[in-house]
Amino acid sequence: MTAEIISVGTELLLGNILNTNAQFLSRELAELGITVQRQSTIGDNHDRLADWVSEAKDRCDLLVFTGGLGPTDDDLTKETVAACYGDSLVFDPEEWEKIVDYFTRMGRQTTPNNRKQAMVPVHGEKIPNAHGTAPGAWFEQDGRCAVLMPGVPAEMKAMWTEQVRPRLLARQNCTLHSLTLRVLGGESEIEYRVRELLKNANPTAAIYCKTGESEIRITARAASDQDGEAMCRAYAKKFYDILGDAVYDEDVPGLAYTVIHTLEAKGMTLATAESCTGGLIAQQLTAVPGASNVFGFGFVTYWEQAKSKLLGVDLAVIRHYNVVSGPVAAQMARGAREASGADLAISVTGLAGPGGGDEVRPVGTVYIGGAAGDSVWVEKFHYIRLGRENVRARAAHAALELALRLLQGKAPAGCCRLAAADCDHPQALDALDRALIL
Repeated sequence: MTAEIISVGTELLLGNILNTNAQFLSRELAELGITVQRQSTIGDNHDRLADWVSEAKDRCDLLVFTGGLGPTDDDLTKETVAACYGDSLVFDPEEWEKIVDYFTRMGRQTTPNNRKQAMVPVHGEKIPNAHGTAPGAWFEQDGRCAVLMPGVPAEMKAMWTEQVRPRLLARQNCTLHSLTLRVLGGESEIEYRVRELLKNANPTAAIYCKTGESEIRITARAASDQDGEAMCRAYAKKFYDILGDAVYDEDVPGLAYTVIHTLEAKGMTLATAESCTGGLIAQQLTAVPGASNVFGFGFVTYWEQAKSKLLGVDLAVIRHYNVVSGPVAAQMARGAREASGADLAISVTGLAGPGGGDEVRPVGTVYIGGAAGDSVWVEKFHYIRLGRENVRARAAHAALELALRLLQGKAPAGCCRLAAADCDHPQALDALDRALIL
């Protein structure tokens, strides 16, 4: 089956809204074994939309629409697509009652134009919307289908999951099972190593780039969910054989989730000391349910005085080595661990930009520290020409990766280690600084 995704809305063409719906639907359709041939964005104009639909429905089996189902005059998707598929719309009292009830629960009153949303196909089918006022619609002509969903991402995703996906899956006459591998490293390097595995027809595997890592989604089409699970598991082993412990978890939302649950499994606690990331690491950790069981302290020490007062960083060390340096990252991590009593602490100090860099420490220079037991580890990173927010995001991810590896007893190869007691010794700090500058 072939498909085209059509996003309707002038606000999308003007760049006022980021079109996340198309990205979501592309991935979902691919999982169903449906080939997406095009993605299109059309403004709120009846003639242009009608012309596009008339062409698209002749070249694709399935058209997937988002947007244009609202109550205003420029919400034209439903009536336009209905006409293109030889259908018409009729007022549905049951849908109108749902709309009135929805507005009542929200403490609002309906207006006459809301009745437009209660218009449903005569020959096609309405698609219930349990999360908003606009029902979707399903049209079909000569074996070719069109599905219409709201443009609001939360409503669209819910309708897709609850209503549309099951209908399309039933047409596929099979079941689908998916398994997602979370892999540390850049997309291009990972793709090169596993490129042959990405060519398989069933199970399929697709790679998606994330900040500091990639996601590999394996999907099997099978007669039963049990068979699909077995196929995914067998194919995942091939990725593990190539990527090893770069695969850090499965079917999880991200690295912070894995760090929190690894801490729980080991009965350990974590603290953070952040400078250039400004609390971003703590934010990601506390977004994970259950984080309070293992994460109790997050120090944001932007000023040098704060690093000294809260973490015990020696101001003389800052003056001698620079606030963005390996010795300062080491003292921050050790100080956070001692001040919090945590089993493990991670620290970040860096230059996120846009100003403040020099030839020795250009913008994008970041030091990550980790303290556990009687040891401290420090890594150096160069996130050059990435922009302030990307530098901060990469630094936060690198700190979480260091935390996970230390929990696993696998300090990264690029780490420099020194004894926690040596964080105050000039010779040890000199050696650390030299090793990280090289």
